[in-house]
Amino acid sequence: MSTPAAPKPFDLIVFGATSFVGQIMTTYLVQHLGVNGDIAWAIASRSESKLAELKATLGEAANDLPVLLADSHNEASLQNLCNQTRVILSTVGPYALYGELLIKSCAESGTDYADLTGEAHWIKQMKDKYQQTAQASGARIVNCCGFDSIPSDMGVFAMQKQAQSQFGHPMPHAKLRVKAMKGGASGGTIASMIEALKAAKADPAVRKQMGNPYLLCGSDHQYSQRGLSVSRPQFDREFNNWIAPFVMEAINSRVVLHSNALLGMAYGKNFSYTEGMLTGTGLKGRVAAIASAVGFGLVGVCLYFNTTRALLTKFVLPAPGEGPSPEAQLNGYFDVRVHGRDDHGNNVTVKVTGDRDPGYGSTAKMLAQAGLCLAVDISKTDHPGGFTTPSVAMGDALLKRLESHAGLGFEVIEI
Repeated sequence: MSTPAAPKPFDLIVFGATSFVGQIMTTYLVQHLGVNGDIAWAIASRSESKLAELKATLGEAANDLPVLLADSHNEASLQNLCNQTRVILSTVGPYALYGELLIKSCAESGTDYADLTGEAHWIKQMKDKYQQTAQASGARIVNCCGFDSIPSDMGVFAMQKQAQSQFGHPMPHAKLRVKAMKGGASGGTIASMIEALKAAKADPAVRKQMGNPYLLCGSDHQYSQRGLSVSRPQFDREFNNWIAPFVMEAINSRVVLHSNALLGMAYGKNFSYTEGMLTGTGLKGRVAAIASAVGFGLVGVCLYFNTTRALLTKFVLPAPGEGPSPEAQLNGYFDVRVHGRDDHGNNVTVKVTGDRDPGYGSTAKMLAQAGLCLAVDISKTDHPGGFTTPSVAMGDALLKRLESHAGLGFEVIEI
Protein backbone atom coordinates (compact mmCIF):
# COMPACT_ATOMS: atom_id res chain seq x y z
CA MET A 1 0.00 0.00 0.00
CA SER A 2 1.19 3.52 -0.83
CA THR A 3 1.60 6.09 1.90
CA PRO A 4 -0.88 9.00 1.65
CA ALA A 5 0.72 12.28 0.66
CA ALA A 6 1.36 14.67 3.52
CA PRO A 7 -1.02 17.65 3.59
CA LYS A 8 0.42 20.78 2.03
CA PRO A 9 0.82 23.88 4.22
CA PHE A 10 -0.93 26.24 1.78
CA ASP A 11 -4.21 26.18 -0.09
CA LEU A 12 -3.09 28.92 -2.44
CA ILE A 13 0.11 30.64 -3.57
CA VAL A 14 0.15 33.82 -5.65
CA PHE A 15 3.21 33.58 -7.88
CA GLY A 16 4.20 36.95 -9.33
CA ALA A 17 2.71 38.83 -6.40
CA THR A 18 4.92 41.86 -7.10
CA SER A 19 3.68 42.24 -10.71
CA PHE A 20 1.12 44.95 -11.46
CA VAL A 21 -1.93 42.68 -11.31
CA GLY A 22 -0.27 40.53 -8.63
CA GLN A 23 -0.17 43.49 -6.26
CA ILE A 24 -3.84 44.22 -6.91
CA MET A 25 -4.77 40.59 -6.28
CA THR A 26 -2.67 40.36 -3.12
CA THR A 27 -4.37 43.47 -1.74
CA TYR A 28 -7.77 41.99 -2.58
CA LEU A 29 -6.97 38.67 -0.91
CA VAL A 30 -5.75 40.37 2.27
CA GLN A 31 -9.04 42.29 2.41
CA HIS A 32 -11.18 39.31 1.39
CA LEU A 33 -9.51 36.48 3.34
CA GLY A 34 -7.25 38.08 5.90
CA VAL A 35 -4.04 36.22 6.66
CA ASN A 36 -4.77 33.90 9.58
CA GLY A 37 -8.18 32.71 8.48
CA ASP A 38 -9.50 29.39 7.20
CA ILE A 39 -7.59 29.67 3.90
CA ALA A 40 -3.82 29.34 4.21
CA TRP A 41 -2.10 31.31 1.46
CA ALA A 42 1.22 32.88 0.59
CA ILE A 43 2.83 35.21 -1.91
CA ALA A 44 5.85 34.39 -4.05
CA SER A 45 8.20 36.15 -6.41
CA ARG A 46 11.87 36.08 -7.36
CA SER A 47 12.67 39.34 -5.52
CA GLU A 48 12.80 39.28 -1.73
CA SER A 49 13.11 43.06 -1.55
CA LYS A 50 10.06 43.66 -3.74
CA LEU A 51 8.03 41.21 -1.69
CA ALA A 52 9.04 43.11 1.45
CA GLU A 53 7.96 46.37 -0.18
CA LEU A 54 4.61 44.84 -1.12
CA LYS A 55 3.99 43.62 2.43
CA ALA A 56 4.83 47.07 3.74
CA THR A 57 2.13 48.64 1.55
CA LEU A 58 -0.44 46.20 2.94
CA GLY A 59 0.00 47.35 6.52
CA GLU A 60 -0.29 45.42 9.76
CA ALA A 61 -2.98 43.12 8.37
CA ALA A 62 -0.30 41.41 6.28
CA ASN A 63 2.40 41.11 8.92
CA ASP A 64 1.99 37.34 9.11
CA LEU A 65 1.56 36.80 5.35
CA PRO A 66 4.07 34.07 4.33
CA VAL A 67 6.61 35.00 1.66
CA LEU A 68 8.31 32.50 -0.65
CA LEU A 69 11.02 32.94 -3.27
CA ALA A 70 10.89 31.36 -6.71
CA ASP A 71 12.15 32.13 -10.20
CA SER A 72 10.37 31.35 -13.49
CA HIS A 73 13.61 29.95 -14.92
CA ASN A 74 14.59 27.91 -11.85
CA GLU A 75 12.71 24.63 -11.95
CA ALA A 76 13.79 23.53 -8.49
CA SER A 77 12.33 26.69 -6.94
CA LEU A 78 9.04 26.13 -8.79
CA GLN A 79 8.91 22.50 -7.66
CA ASN A 80 9.36 23.78 -4.12
CA LEU A 81 6.27 25.98 -4.55
CA CYS A 82 4.25 23.06 -5.87
CA ASN A 83 5.28 20.92 -2.91
CA GLN A 84 3.78 23.50 -0.56
CA THR A 85 0.39 24.28 -2.06
CA ARG A 86 -2.76 22.86 -3.62
CA VAL A 87 -3.21 25.71 -6.11
CA ILE A 88 -0.83 28.19 -7.77
CA LEU A 89 -2.06 31.41 -9.35
CA SER A 90 0.43 32.86 -11.81
CA THR A 91 0.54 36.47 -12.98
CA VAL A 92 4.04 36.14 -14.46
CA GLY A 93 3.84 37.01 -18.16
CA PRO A 94 4.39 37.08 -21.02
CA TYR A 95 3.70 33.43 -20.38
CA ALA A 96 5.44 32.32 -23.58
CA LEU A 97 8.64 33.70 -22.04
CA TYR A 98 8.17 32.85 -18.37
CA GLY A 99 5.43 30.26 -18.02
CA GLU A 100 6.52 26.82 -19.19
CA LEU A 101 8.53 25.54 -16.23
CA LEU A 102 5.71 26.33 -13.82
CA ILE A 103 3.20 24.48 -16.02
CA LYS A 104 5.64 21.54 -16.13
CA SER A 105 6.12 21.55 -12.35
CA CYS A 106 2.37 21.71 -11.67
CA ALA A 107 1.61 18.97 -14.18
CA GLU A 108 4.24 16.67 -12.70
CA SER A 109 3.28 17.29 -9.07
CA GLY A 110 -0.52 17.27 -9.43
CA THR A 111 -0.78 20.91 -8.33
CA ASP A 112 -3.75 22.87 -9.67
CA TYR A 113 -2.88 25.99 -11.65
CA ALA A 114 -4.64 29.09 -13.00
CA ASP A 115 -3.32 32.11 -14.87
CA LEU A 116 -4.20 35.21 -16.90
CA THR A 117 -2.65 34.35 -20.24
CA GLY A 118 -4.26 35.40 -23.50
CA GLU A 119 -1.60 33.63 -25.58
CA ALA A 120 -3.54 30.91 -27.39
CA HIS A 121 -0.55 29.58 -29.32
CA TRP A 122 1.36 29.10 -26.04
CA ILE A 123 -1.57 27.27 -24.41
CA LYS A 124 -1.63 24.93 -27.41
CA GLN A 125 2.10 24.27 -27.05
CA MET A 126 1.78 23.58 -23.33
CA LYS A 127 -1.23 21.31 -23.85
CA ASP A 128 0.65 19.30 -26.48
CA LYS A 129 3.61 18.86 -24.11
CA TYR A 130 1.99 18.34 -20.71
CA GLN A 131 -1.60 17.18 -21.17
CA GLN A 132 -0.89 13.50 -20.51
CA THR A 133 1.29 14.35 -17.50
CA ALA A 134 -1.42 16.58 -15.97
CA GLN A 135 -4.10 13.95 -16.59
CA ALA A 136 -1.98 11.32 -14.86
CA SER A 137 -1.15 13.50 -11.83
CA GLY A 138 -4.61 15.08 -11.48
CA ALA A 139 -3.37 18.66 -12.00
CA ARG A 140 -6.13 20.92 -13.32
CA ILE A 141 -4.50 23.50 -15.63
CA VAL A 142 -6.92 26.39 -16.11
CA ASN A 143 -5.65 29.19 -18.32
CA CYS A 144 -7.41 32.48 -19.14
CA CYS A 145 -8.97 33.23 -15.74
CA GLY A 146 -9.14 37.03 -16.11
CA PHE A 147 -11.05 39.40 -18.36
CA ASP A 148 -9.82 37.05 -21.02
CA SER A 149 -11.73 34.84 -20.89
CA ILE A 150 -14.05 34.50 -17.87
CA PRO A 151 -16.81 36.95 -18.96
CA SER A 152 -16.97 35.17 -22.33
CA ASP A 153 -16.67 31.59 -21.13
CA MET A 154 -18.82 31.96 -18.04
CA GLY A 155 -21.24 34.23 -19.91
CA VAL A 156 -21.87 31.51 -22.50
CA PHE A 157 -22.13 28.97 -19.67
CA ALA A 158 -24.81 31.11 -17.94
CA MET A 159 -26.64 31.69 -21.23
CA GLN A 160 -26.69 27.99 -22.10
CA LYS A 161 -27.84 27.12 -18.61
CA GLN A 162 -30.80 29.49 -19.02
CA ALA A 163 -31.53 28.14 -22.51
CA GLN A 164 -31.57 24.56 -21.23
CA SER A 165 -33.93 25.55 -18.41
CA GLN A 166 -36.22 27.67 -20.58
CA PHE A 167 -36.28 25.75 -23.87
CA GLY A 168 -34.92 22.31 -23.01
CA HIS A 169 -31.88 22.56 -25.27
CA PRO A 170 -28.74 24.69 -25.70
CA MET A 171 -28.39 27.48 -28.24
CA PRO A 172 -26.28 26.51 -31.27
CA HIS A 173 -25.50 30.11 -32.20
CA ALA A 174 -23.91 32.50 -29.69
CA LYS A 175 -22.29 35.90 -29.76
CA LEU A 176 -20.79 38.36 -27.29
CA ARG A 177 -21.19 42.08 -27.86
CA VAL A 178 -19.33 44.69 -25.81
CA LYS A 179 -21.84 47.38 -24.89
CA ALA A 180 -19.61 49.50 -22.64
CA MET A 181 -16.17 49.25 -21.12
CA LYS A 182 -13.87 51.60 -19.23
CA GLY A 183 -10.32 50.75 -18.26
CA GLY A 184 -6.66 51.12 -19.11
CA ALA A 185 -3.95 48.82 -20.40
CA SER A 186 -0.91 47.65 -18.45
CA GLY A 187 2.61 47.14 -19.70
CA GLY A 188 2.35 43.42 -19.00
CA THR A 189 -0.61 43.01 -21.34
CA ILE A 190 1.14 44.99 -24.05
CA ALA A 191 4.26 42.86 -23.62
CA SER A 192 2.21 39.69 -24.07
CA MET A 193 0.65 41.04 -27.27
CA ILE A 194 4.07 41.94 -28.62
CA GLU A 195 5.48 38.50 -27.88
CA ALA A 196 2.55 36.86 -29.66
CA LEU A 197 3.10 39.05 -32.72
CA LYS A 198 6.82 38.27 -32.67
CA ALA A 199 6.07 34.55 -32.58
CA ALA A 200 3.66 34.87 -35.51
CA LYS A 201 6.19 36.86 -37.50
CA ALA A 202 9.01 34.41 -36.83
CA ASP A 203 7.14 31.17 -37.55
CA PRO A 204 4.55 30.65 -40.34
CA ALA A 205 3.20 27.61 -38.46
CA VAL A 206 2.46 29.75 -35.40
CA ARG A 207 0.89 32.39 -37.64
CA LYS A 208 -1.41 29.74 -39.10
CA GLN A 209 -2.28 28.46 -35.63
CA MET A 210 -3.29 31.93 -34.48
CA GLY A 211 -5.87 32.07 -37.26
CA ASN A 212 -7.45 28.76 -36.27
CA PRO A 213 -10.51 29.24 -34.02
CA TYR A 214 -10.39 25.54 -33.07
CA LEU A 215 -6.73 25.72 -32.03
CA LEU A 216 -7.30 24.49 -28.48
CA CYS A 217 -9.82 21.81 -29.40
CA GLY A 218 -7.33 19.39 -30.94
CA SER A 219 -7.12 18.06 -34.46
CA ASP A 220 -9.88 15.52 -33.73
CA HIS A 221 -12.51 18.14 -32.86
CA GLN A 222 -16.04 17.46 -34.12
CA TYR A 223 -17.02 20.95 -35.26
CA SER A 224 -18.92 20.70 -38.53
CA GLN A 225 -18.62 24.25 -39.80
CA ARG A 226 -15.96 26.81 -40.55
CA GLY A 227 -15.17 29.11 -37.61
CA LEU A 228 -16.65 32.60 -37.72
CA SER A 229 -15.25 35.95 -36.56
CA VAL A 230 -15.98 39.66 -36.72
CA SER A 231 -13.08 40.87 -38.86
CA ARG A 232 -14.56 44.10 -40.24
CA PRO A 233 -17.28 46.67 -39.48
CA GLN A 234 -20.73 45.19 -40.01
CA PHE A 235 -24.35 45.65 -39.00
CA ASP A 236 -25.74 43.26 -36.39
CA ARG A 237 -29.46 42.95 -37.04
CA GLU A 238 -30.23 41.16 -33.79
CA PHE A 239 -28.73 44.01 -31.77
CA ASN A 240 -29.81 46.64 -34.34
CA ASN A 241 -26.33 48.07 -34.02
CA TRP A 242 -23.10 48.51 -35.92
CA ILE A 243 -20.22 46.44 -34.60
CA ALA A 244 -16.45 46.53 -34.86
CA PRO A 245 -13.86 43.80 -34.18
CA PHE A 246 -13.05 43.18 -30.53
CA VAL A 247 -9.35 42.66 -29.83
CA MET A 248 -9.93 39.87 -27.32
CA GLU A 249 -11.98 37.66 -29.62
CA ALA A 250 -8.71 36.05 -30.72
CA ILE A 251 -8.39 34.32 -27.33
CA ASN A 252 -11.97 34.37 -26.01
CA SER A 253 -13.48 32.51 -28.95
CA ARG A 254 -10.82 29.80 -28.68
CA VAL A 255 -11.65 29.26 -25.01
CA VAL A 256 -15.42 29.13 -25.56
CA LEU A 257 -15.06 26.68 -28.46
CA HIS A 258 -12.67 24.60 -26.34
CA SER A 259 -15.28 24.44 -23.57
CA ASN A 260 -17.85 23.02 -25.96
CA ALA A 261 -15.36 20.42 -27.18
CA LEU A 262 -14.46 19.41 -23.62
CA LEU A 263 -18.17 19.01 -22.86
CA GLY A 264 -18.55 16.51 -25.69
CA MET A 265 -20.06 19.11 -28.05
CA ALA A 266 -22.89 19.80 -25.59
CA TYR A 267 -23.71 23.06 -27.39
CA GLY A 268 -23.81 21.24 -30.73
CA LYS A 269 -21.37 20.29 -33.47
CA ASN A 270 -22.57 23.31 -35.42
CA PHE A 271 -22.07 25.66 -32.46
CA SER A 272 -20.78 29.08 -33.56
CA TYR A 273 -19.45 31.97 -31.51
CA THR A 274 -18.26 35.51 -32.33
CA GLU A 275 -17.39 38.67 -30.44
CA GLY A 276 -17.66 42.32 -31.42
CA MET A 277 -17.99 45.84 -30.04
CA LEU A 278 -21.29 47.73 -30.35
CA THR A 279 -20.64 51.18 -31.85
CA GLY A 280 -24.13 52.60 -32.29
CA THR A 281 -26.89 52.95 -34.85
CA GLY A 282 -27.22 54.86 -38.10
CA LEU A 283 -24.44 56.73 -39.84
CA LYS A 284 -22.77 57.66 -36.55
CA GLY A 285 -22.54 54.01 -35.51
CA ARG A 286 -21.18 53.01 -38.91
CA VAL A 287 -18.49 55.69 -38.84
CA ALA A 288 -17.53 54.68 -35.28
CA ALA A 289 -17.26 51.02 -36.33
CA ILE A 290 -15.02 51.91 -39.28
CA ALA A 291 -12.85 54.19 -37.14
CA SER A 292 -12.49 51.51 -34.46
CA ALA A 293 -11.57 48.83 -36.98
CA VAL A 294 -9.03 51.07 -38.72
CA GLY A 295 -7.47 52.08 -35.40
CA PHE A 296 -7.27 48.44 -34.29
CA GLY A 297 -5.60 47.49 -37.54
CA LEU A 298 -3.09 50.34 -37.39
CA VAL A 299 -1.99 49.41 -33.88
CA GLY A 300 -1.51 45.81 -34.96
CA VAL A 301 0.57 46.83 -37.97
CA CYS A 302 2.73 49.18 -35.89
CA LEU A 303 3.38 46.47 -33.29
CA TYR A 304 4.25 43.96 -36.00
CA PHE A 305 7.20 45.91 -37.43
CA ASN A 306 10.36 46.38 -35.38
CA THR A 307 10.88 50.12 -35.94
CA THR A 308 7.32 51.25 -35.24
CA ARG A 309 7.04 48.80 -32.33
CA ALA A 310 10.17 50.27 -30.75
CA LEU A 311 8.80 53.80 -31.10
CA LEU A 312 5.45 52.85 -29.59
CA THR A 313 6.98 51.00 -26.64
CA LYS A 314 9.40 53.83 -25.94
CA PHE A 315 7.12 56.85 -26.25
CA VAL A 316 3.46 55.74 -26.13
CA LEU A 317 2.74 52.39 -24.49
CA PRO A 318 3.09 51.62 -20.76
CA ALA A 319 6.13 49.63 -19.71
CA PRO A 320 5.89 46.28 -17.86
CA GLY A 321 4.90 46.98 -14.26
CA GLU A 322 2.86 50.04 -15.22
CA GLY A 323 -0.90 50.26 -15.51
CA PRO A 324 -4.07 52.11 -14.52
CA SER A 325 -4.06 54.13 -11.30
CA PRO A 326 -6.05 52.89 -8.28
CA GLU A 327 -8.64 55.56 -9.06
CA ALA A 328 -8.93 54.40 -12.66
CA GLN A 329 -9.31 50.79 -11.55
CA LEU A 330 -12.05 51.76 -9.10
CA ASN A 331 -13.92 53.85 -11.69
CA GLY A 332 -13.61 51.24 -14.44
CA TYR A 333 -16.31 48.78 -15.43
CA PHE A 334 -17.54 46.56 -18.23
CA ASP A 335 -20.92 45.59 -19.66
CA VAL A 336 -21.09 42.83 -22.27
CA ARG A 337 -24.06 40.94 -23.66
CA VAL A 338 -23.98 37.22 -24.47
CA HIS A 339 -26.76 36.33 -26.87
CA GLY A 340 -27.83 32.88 -27.98
CA ARG A 341 -30.39 31.76 -30.54
CA ASP A 342 -31.59 28.53 -32.08
CA ASP A 343 -33.05 27.84 -35.53
CA HIS A 344 -36.64 28.11 -34.31
CA GLY A 345 -36.76 31.77 -33.30
CA ASN A 346 -35.90 31.28 -29.61
CA ASN A 347 -33.42 33.70 -27.99
CA VAL A 348 -31.62 34.14 -24.67
CA THR A 349 -29.48 37.11 -23.65
CA VAL A 350 -27.31 37.38 -20.54
CA LYS A 351 -25.89 40.70 -19.38
CA VAL A 352 -22.41 40.24 -17.89
CA THR A 353 -21.05 43.16 -15.86
CA GLY A 354 -18.00 43.95 -13.77
CA ASP A 355 -17.56 46.70 -11.21
CA ARG A 356 -13.87 47.52 -11.75
CA ASP A 357 -11.38 48.22 -14.51
CA PRO A 358 -11.82 45.06 -16.61
CA GLY A 359 -8.18 44.16 -17.24
CA TYR A 360 -6.87 44.73 -13.72
CA GLY A 361 -9.34 45.56 -10.94
CA SER A 362 -11.87 42.95 -12.11
CA THR A 363 -9.27 40.55 -13.48
CA ALA A 364 -7.49 40.32 -10.12
CA LYS A 365 -10.74 39.35 -8.39
CA MET A 366 -11.65 36.83 -11.09
CA LEU A 367 -8.32 35.02 -10.88
CA ALA A 368 -8.40 35.02 -7.07
CA GLN A 369 -11.87 33.51 -6.96
CA ALA A 370 -10.97 30.93 -9.61
CA GLY A 371 -8.05 29.84 -7.42
CA LEU A 372 -10.22 29.65 -4.33
CA CYS A 373 -12.82 27.70 -6.25
CA LEU A 374 -10.24 25.11 -7.28
CA ALA A 375 -8.87 24.92 -3.75
CA VAL A 376 -12.13 24.81 -1.82
CA ASP A 377 -15.07 23.89 -4.05
CA ILE A 378 -13.85 21.47 -6.72
CA SER A 379 -12.39 18.22 -5.42
CA LYS A 380 -10.00 16.12 -7.47
CA THR A 381 -12.78 13.57 -7.94
CA ASP A 382 -15.21 16.25 -9.19
CA HIS A 383 -13.03 17.15 -12.16
CA PRO A 384 -10.07 15.18 -13.52
CA GLY A 385 -6.65 16.54 -14.33
CA GLY A 386 -5.63 18.09 -17.62
CA PHE A 387 -5.91 21.35 -19.53
CA THR A 388 -9.40 22.73 -19.15
CA THR A 389 -11.41 25.97 -19.10
CA PRO A 390 -13.02 28.00 -16.30
CA SER A 391 -16.59 26.96 -17.13
CA VAL A 392 -15.80 23.28 -17.59
CA ALA A 393 -13.58 23.00 -14.52
CA MET A 394 -15.70 25.05 -12.12
CA GLY A 395 -19.13 25.77 -13.61
CA ASP A 396 -21.83 26.76 -11.12
CA ALA A 397 -19.39 26.99 -8.20
CA LEU A 398 -17.33 29.66 -9.98
CA LEU A 399 -20.43 31.48 -11.20
CA LYS A 400 -21.61 31.80 -7.60
CA ARG A 401 -18.20 33.02 -6.41
CA LEU A 402 -17.93 35.62 -9.17
CA GLU A 403 -21.34 37.05 -8.29
CA SER A 404 -20.82 36.92 -4.53
CA HIS A 405 -17.21 38.02 -4.22
CA ALA A 406 -15.80 39.38 -7.50
CA GLY A 407 -18.29 42.11 -8.39
CA LEU A 408 -19.55 40.34 -11.51
CA GLY A 409 -23.18 40.08 -12.53
CA PHE A 410 -24.87 37.53 -14.82
CA GLU A 411 -28.42 38.69 -15.52
CA VAL A 412 -30.90 37.29 -18.03
CA ILE A 413 -32.38 40.23 -19.97
CA GLU A 414 -34.26 41.12 -23.13
CA ILE A 415 -31.89 41.98 -25.96
